[in-house]
Amino acid sequence: MRLPLIPRETKFFRLFIEDGANVLAGARLLEQMLHNYDERERLAAQITDAEHAGDLMSHDIGRQLEASFVTPFDREDISDLISRLDDVIDLIEEVSDTFILYGITAPTQVAIDQAEIIVRQCEQIQLAMAQLHTFRGLDGFWIEIHRLENEGDRIVRRGIAALFKEGSDPLEVIKWKDIYTLLESAVDSCEDVANIFERIVLKHS
Repeated sequence: MRLPLIPRETKFFRLFIEDGANVLAGARLLEQMLHNYDERERLAAQITDAEHAGDLMSHDIGRQLEASFVTPFDREDISDLISRLDDVIDLIEEVSDTFILYGITAPTQVAIDQAEIIVRQCEQIQLAMAQLHTFRGLDGFWIEIHRLENEGDRIVRRGIAALFKEGSDPLEVIKWKDIYTLLESAVDSCEDVANIFERIVLKHS
């Protein structure tokens, strides 16, 4: 095997793993918040902290990218990967904030199920991050993330349909439709990360 004349910057992979771990932590905090809803204010504050930490990590990776002559893979793909991860944690924070701002008294099972989907997707993202440096064996991770996205779509469609069938108060319908849509967006953003993994691996196959 011919070795590259200039070694790739390996620090990026460590930063990716740290960023992925932070996103997973935020997802788990959201799940915990919905399962322990009487502690929602405290857990929502911790999610905000995770979002702020994610911003700092994104900025750090951006600075490293600008300062590096050699990168482990295309600069555009690095930027896209970090941006999509940032989208996930931003949406997780927005979901937790919306629960508080809307004065939701208790989460629905649909919301809990969606939060669990996000956690499972983020677990796959973190596993893929740990293996990204090999550019091999990542297909199982992105396939599972896609499968979970499809499962999440089915859950939220049933949830929104139930809102209208049950004849709930119109204001409650609007609140829950907003929350379900935000949760669905977070699930979709995880799938965006999976698509970037696939693109990176295809370029290095």
